[in-house]
Amino acid sequence: MAGIVVEPIVCGRPVRSLDRAPLADVRGDLLGEVGMVPRLMAVGAVTRARRAADGTPVGHDLLLRAAELFATADLDGETPEEYERRVALAAGLPRVTVRHAVADIVRSLTHLPATTRAELPASRLGDGYETAWVPAGRLFAAVMASNHPAPNDSWLHALALGYSVLVRPGTREPFTARRLTLALLAAGLAEHRISFLPGERAVGEYLLEAADRGIVYGGSDAVRRWADSATVTTRGPGRSRVLLDRPVTAEVLDHLTVSAAYDGGTRCNNISLVLTTGDPRQVADALAARFDALASPEVTASDATLPVVDATRAEGLRRQLAGLTTGATVHTAAGADPLVRLPDGSHRPLPTVLSTDDPRHPAVGVELPFPFVVVAPWRRADGVAALGDALVLNLVTDDVDLRAAAVADPSVRKVTCGLTLPWDSTPGIPHEGNLSLFLLQSKGVVSTGTRDHALA
Repeated sequence: MAGIVVEPIVCGRPVRSLDRAPLADVRGDLLGEVGMVPRLMAVGAVTRARRAADGTPVGHDLLLRAAELFATADLDGETPEEYERRVALAAGLPRVTVRHAVADIVRSLTHLPATTRAELPASRLGDGYETAWVPAGRLFAAVMASNHPAPNDSWLHALALGYSVLVRPGTREPFTARRLTLALLAAGLAEHRISFLPGERAVGEYLLEAADRGIVYGGSDAVRRWADSATVTTRGPGRSRVLLDRPVTAEVLDHLTVSAAYDGGTRCNNISLVLTTGDPRQVADALAARFDALASPEVTASDATLPVVDATRAEGLRRQLAGLTTGATVHTAAGADPLVRLPDGSHRPLPTVLSTDDPRHPAVGVELPFPFVVVAPWRRADGVAALGDALVLNLVTDDVDLRAAAVADPSVRKVTCGLTLPWDSTPGIPHEGNLSLFLLQSKGVVSTGTRDHALA
């Protein structure tokens, strides 16, 4: 069969699976095939990993070597350029997005010790008293999605803190997790510490149930499935948004455009909703002019900046957009046909801006995998409750009381102020919750010597 063959890697060793699944690209062509992990192989991987796991953190030097290999080396015959092209074709991601993701992963690994230190409370409590932070288990399972490569840094975080890791990659994009696994092994990681396990949804659920800690990326169904779990943390739709309480200047429009369209709108923290104290139509018209100017070649081009989808997903998006635009105003050229068939057979969703006078319109809060923004009204009487349920809430306002209320709202995971991009961060600033505290548990350590205690 032409194309790449992606095989499982069980406890550091490639394994040929008899269960095969074709991997089609966004053009409808066969990109390769994936060896799928049956449940019995997954059980074996868990058993072997648990038997060998010892909770020893992976040294930062090894992780830095792996990061360099991931970004620059030929791994199992795959060059960095071929990896970039495969991800673009499999997931429909712009090639610049893949390059940004590689840089994000390298940056995350570089800053990992500082991130962990910043996320944990002080451990020294006086002479002879301290808190030790140790792994809360031995096995970590990661069930990944295909929307963006960068979230793979979550299981690298677990590996660094002492877990052995089992990764079920995204079904459309197994290449990032595979390449990271190969880079880690080439850098000297002990084989039992890592398994790469492509498989059906049931395999991912088994891994999450069998591991001591886990993370799952997916849609609303995945979030609901694991919402009450104490051992699995979820990463679902971002629904990041902006409160705009300023005039619509060129600087503000630059900010909104980048916040929505950077990386082709494929990040979980790209904005999809602008709530404004002004006229929603005026804001939407101005933003639509910026969106209509966005252009991109086919996704395989090195300078591609907008995503594409295959024919099946295109038809689903077309139906979804038809429903969302009912009762709303479409301000972009996407109103004529929201998806364009490209010469290579892929389909490009056109950047879209809608406006509505109803803050409860069905399109409000919808997140799509391309630049898609709804502009709706907000009044101070609506309060912070109307701004919540957001991964990032960007407050473009001078209202300090509103900022305090947003920070206190548990449904808002991150607050940015002014013309600050939603993904702006520094080591220790949580992306979506404190991952180090989720992975570790505190243990008291007392070494003050023997003390006499009177008996009452």
